[in-house]
Amino acid sequence: MSLSTQPYKGARDFYPEDKLIQKYMFGVMRRVCERFGYQEYDAPILEPLELYSAKTGEEIVNEQTYAFEDRGGRKVALRPEMTPTVSRLVALKRQEFAYPARLFNIGGRWRYERPQRGRYREFFQLDVDIFGVDNISAELELIQLMDTVLKEFGATESMYQIRINSRKLVDYIIENYLKLDKQTGHDLVKLIDRMNKLEPTKFEKELTEIVGSKLKGVKELLQIEKLTDLPEALKDLQSVKELTDTINSLNKLGVQNVSFDISLMRGFDYYTDIVFEVFDTHPTNNRSMFGGGRYDGLVGLFGVEPIPTVGFAMGDVTLQNFLETNKLLPELTTSVNAVAIILGNEYANAEPLIRELRNGGLNIAVDNTGRKLDKQLKSADKSKVKNVIIIGNDEISSGKLTLKNLDTGKTVKLSARQIMRELS
Repeated sequence: MSLSTQPYKGARDFYPEDKLIQKYMFGVMRRVCERFGYQEYDAPILEPLELYSAKTGEEIVNEQTYAFEDRGGRKVALRPEMTPTVSRLVALKRQEFAYPARLFNIGGRWRYERPQRGRYREFFQLDVDIFGVDNISAELELIQLMDTVLKEFGATESMYQIRINSRKLVDYIIENYLKLDKQTGHDLVKLIDRMNKLEPTKFEKELTEIVGSKLKGVKELLQIEKLTDLPEALKDLQSVKELTDTINSLNKLGVQNVSFDISLMRGFDYYTDIVFEVFDTHPTNNRSMFGGGRYDGLVGLFGVEPIPTVGFAMGDVTLQNFLETNKLLPELTTSVNAVAIILGNEYANAEPLIRELRNGGLNIAVDNTGRKLDKQLKSADKSKVKNVIIIGNDEISSGKLTLKNLDTGKTVKLSARQIMRELS
């Protein structure tokens, strides 16, 4: 029986053309993060399971985490997200960090979900977190950074919408306005977080089962689209004031496509205040792309003093769908500048010239198959390299190499130094 050539279900092979896209996306992410003063970090992809059991959320831990016992009997998991990990890192060296600490990571995550458009079991994610700022300037900075990443790709504000809410406001509504007990409130938040994934009739049925006689009040709240439409009993809350200030400040900073969304919950249990998400407005991808929020208590779970923290995560799959649908991906070409074709038995004499080209900054692949010239040219063209450098006895004797552009067919004789200028 032959082995399957297919990757594990929900994971992807990345061929060179796929890595070009990934490298481009990660490059833009990294460039913007560094522009805002963030530093890159990394950590093991394998973590103790308890790291996620504490605050990540029941659905992810119980249904989506790749968890198992290692040979030492320890319960471990492939990381489904990065927030608990970066909190662990900061807690470990809490006294050594200068605050505010700005950190970012781009790496792999694993969740056992049903593969579909925009979702794989293995995915890559940008996580950005700021530690040590207890006012909305941290939220403003991260939303601005998030917005800058999209605009760096060439996106316009009509292509996406930023929605924000406050978990403090939600908690107040549950406890003091709707007067629901803690478990009912928890169930309500989890249901609303899944609202857009459910059929309206199924959502209403589950909503009725959870809130019972409070159904009318909950439905009225879910119809609210603006902070000014909140009931009078809620308008003077500090959480409402902070949401208003955040939206107004973002508008002044040039971020106009931001709005209040009372149904925005974010599924993780660790969020403590303002939360935000970016939604793709294109009909093909009309869904949440990524988001984040404030989680002030997570570092404190590691036995140290809590640190105010805001973070967000941006996944590669939904981002690539967004870029492709909106035709924002540029034409990406191989990093190979030219294929060197060596005629006859001249490799030893050609090697110093190839080394000179490489030392001059060019990426040169050598066709060392010894095939006929026409087959080597066809192979270079198939590899999507635009140029070939032909080196034979005449070229070595004269010091003038034959440079051929495979797109135009133009052929010129140039020195190695001239080729460097031509192709760099």
